[in-house]
Amino acid sequence: ITAFTATADKATSADIAEKLTGNKCAVFTRGFDRPNLSLKVLPKHDFKPELLSFVTDRKQHSGIVYCLSRNETDDIASLLVAEGFNAIAYHAGKDADYRREAQDRFMTEEAVVMVATIAFGMGIDKPDIRYVVHASLPSSVEAFYQEIGRAGRDGAPAETLMFYGLQDIVKRQRMIADGQGSDDYIMLEQKRLDAWVGYCD
Repeated sequence: ITAFTATADKATSADIAEKLTGNKCAVFTRGFDRPNLSLKVLPKHDFKPELLSFVTDRKQHSGIVYCLSRNETDDIASLLVAEGFNAIAYHAGKDADYRREAQDRFMTEEAVVMVATIAFGMGIDKPDIRYVVHASLPSSVEAFYQEIGRAGRDGAPAETLMFYGLQDIVKRQRMIADGQGSDDYIMLEQKRLDAWVGYCD
């Protein structure tokens, strides 16, 4: 059995090793620095003009805009289409044929903006994604790193931008509190969120 992860933290990696092999395994860790990615965080006040300015400056390139909800995904995709972008909304509420066609368009067309929830991304290996924007706070540092890692896989410079606001922290806290899991799991998730907020600040 060989298991690979690009983003798991130490606790998750230890859990994987225990569950798969009872810790009877060798673990190989390689650095994951991506020097071609630049990271930027902006306050999420009236963020839509900032988002439009960012993608307008990169209109000739393909990118991904990640959103927290289906409604936000549809709203931002509509805004970008109205501004003349080749933008596509992608989330689990779309049917399978739509999602397949959307993914094909993103992989084959030039200068596409995929506006998506986390439903989009696994298996995506488009080398020339030049930017990844998070319109809302991702679930964790690990999720963030995995999502921005889809940019710049050709080794050329790529940019990431995250909008961060109090309303996102409140949503994430509610999701943790309402989620299934033991008290230890909830406490761990809260610690991860605290670390995440520390990074954003």
